[in-house]
Amino acid sequence: MSTDTHLTATPGQTIGPFFHFALLFDHDRELVPPGSSGAVRLHGHVYDGEGQGLQDAMVEIRQADAGGDIPAVEGSLRRDGTLFTGWGRSSTDPTGHWWFSTIEPGATTPGRPAFFAVTVFARGLLNRLFTRIYLPGADEDLTTDPLLSSLPADERVRLVAVRDGANSLRFDIHLQGPEETPFLTFPRHQD
Repeated sequence: MSTDTHLTATPGQTIGPFFHFALLFDHDRELVPPGSSGAVRLHGHVYDGEGQGLQDAMVEIRQADAGGDIPAVEGSLRRDGTLFTGWGRSSTDPTGHWWFSTIEPGATTPGRPAFFAVTVFARGLLNRLFTRIYLPGADEDLTTDPLLSSLPADERVRLVAVRDGANSLRFDIHLQGPEETPFLTFPRHQD
């Protein structure tokens, strides 16, 4: 019997395509009821390297409430429309479009910009991808953010949502190509 305890890494497996069948639940994308006071529509597309929308992707967000407090409650599979958990999940439609009904988060640290933390799952990915969506309109705050200030200007703008209506924010996620969204790596997360 061998006493070698060294473990050899095995290859990963691609994610999906099963999101539309196994991981979605009623009102999963409604952090607040659509049309409620303060509700905004956060939406966009997930594009592959060829600029085609991915119909079998999933986007998750985690965010602070309007006051900048991160909810201490767990995400719920049963939304009642009253408890704000700060977490949501949206699948993409046949064109790659995703959406959430939520509120604009407040800054979690004074003097820094507010953002949505985003996780992307899609077929062909060996690991999930992490990024952020910053709110538009606070350009002076964007320069105080350690992540944004570490990026070249052309990449920085790819992390800021665009207002496309009174209560609507658009953010497209490009997995590859010249408009690739900047993605983050966290400790203990390996590509």
